[in-house]
Amino acid sequence: MVRWLPRTAAGKARAFSADREEFIGAGEPDPALDALVARSAAAQQSISGWPEDRVDDLIAALAAEIAGHADDLAAATVAETGMGCVPDKADKNRFASLDVARSLAGKPGVGVIGGDERGALIEIADPVGVVLGLIPVTNPVATLVFKTLICIKARDALIVSCHRGAAQVGARTVGLLRHMLRRHGASADLVQAVPRRPARQAAAALMRHPGVSMILATGGTALVKAAYSSGTPAIGVGSGNAPAWICADADLPAAARMVVAGKAFDHGIICGSENNLVVDRSVRDRFVAALRTAGAAVLDAADGDRLTRAAFDRDGRLRRGLLGQAATSIAAAAGIEVPAGTRLLVVPVPRRAVSGPYGKEKLAPLLSLFTAEGQDDGIRLCRQILGNGGSGHTAIIHTRSQRLQLSFARQMPASRILVNGPGAHGCIGLGNGLIPSLTLGCGTYGRTSTTDNVTYTNLVNIKRVAHPQAAVRARTG
Repeated sequence: MVRWLPRTAAGKARAFSADREEFIGAGEPDPALDALVARSAAAQQSISGWPEDRVDDLIAALAAEIAGHADDLAAATVAETGMGCVPDKADKNRFASLDVARSLAGKPGVGVIGGDERGALIEIADPVGVVLGLIPVTNPVATLVFKTLICIKARDALIVSCHRGAAQVGARTVGLLRHMLRRHGASADLVQAVPRRPARQAAAALMRHPGVSMILATGGTALVKAAYSSGTPAIGVGSGNAPAWICADADLPAAARMVVAGKAFDHGIICGSENNLVVDRSVRDRFVAALRTAGAAVLDAADGDRLTRAAFDRDGRLRRGLLGQAATSIAAAAGIEVPAGTRLLVVPVPRRAVSGPYGKEKLAPLLSLFTAEGQDDGIRLCRQILGNGGSGHTAIIHTRSQRLQLSFARQMPASRILVNGPGAHGCIGLGNGLIPSLTLGCGTYGRTSTTDNVTYTNLVNIKRVAHPQAAVRARTG
């Protein structure tokens, strides 16, 4: 073990460095990329003066186009990436188009957006310009259409770099958006894709291109770090490893339904979904029973060992072939019998497992279950889990107590505190008061630049016109 650990750490460091270098080690931008950026800049200027109602009409049309193809694009995504659940991806595509469009309608995008009543301060929003959007393999269509809509609301142009594992469905989505832009009298170059020759090196060069104003980085750690290291202003995301605390006073059947709905959604591929259950000992047995009723298989020790051997590699990472797979498929791969229709696998583990693979992000319908000894221990355990690769993202609590909800929120290093709801849906703003978004900041907790559910307001520069107080008093007399 002593010899193995340094080798493992060194191997991870080499792999991370190589991956990161592919993004940040690119040479000078070539003429084709210069032309790509120039077209985006011209397209951005062409809509800079559009009135808000015309922009909202365009956004609604783009959203309707993608929503109309939501099922086909979902099926194409699963076929190409091998991850996720077609009906859930279709729902996600509709959310990222129609719900996001509704959240933008009627909002002031650019121009005078605010100020004080006396006119001492006037706020004016200005587009940032050309945005480079990095699109992950886990949510290729939803993230792409989401970034398109918020960029157009801010009067920005978008260049997208799709993960090579979802390049085909990404290109198809871009084609649909460009067709609809032309139909509504806008430049198709408001949305362009990074050329495929090869795309990763082109994306790396664009990160440093002087004509790119901002990077929206949604994806893996190496990609986000490369964006922040590029010298171009960037908004990135962080890893999710959400604890879900089931308190002693929780509505257990409702909590179990929420947990299964959240973690099983799209076969667990959303990083803000539940990754670790923290259950108060006083309700543990009843909650386990409620989980089984809700469609989860709670494994015994022997089946848990079988799953561990099948699911994780020597480095403790979830095997690539199990990412976003159905719970029944994962169980079959591990040689475990579960009831037909099982949506989620739950593995009870001891406290010491927090530092191992079960205490980390698991992008599959696979959940660890830890037992807490009262409120103080529950909060302490949730904080420990977040510190194991999920700082700043999401934490979930199931309790009837408002006092406990606020206490939990104050003590969690997380940007989103979800109460009595499912993690996957809640973190993106589906069914609660959060801004609908497919790019979730983690703040300084997670070494990113914002805690926001990112939206168009993150893609404008705000100028503030300030008048002397004495002149304002004289004018208002």
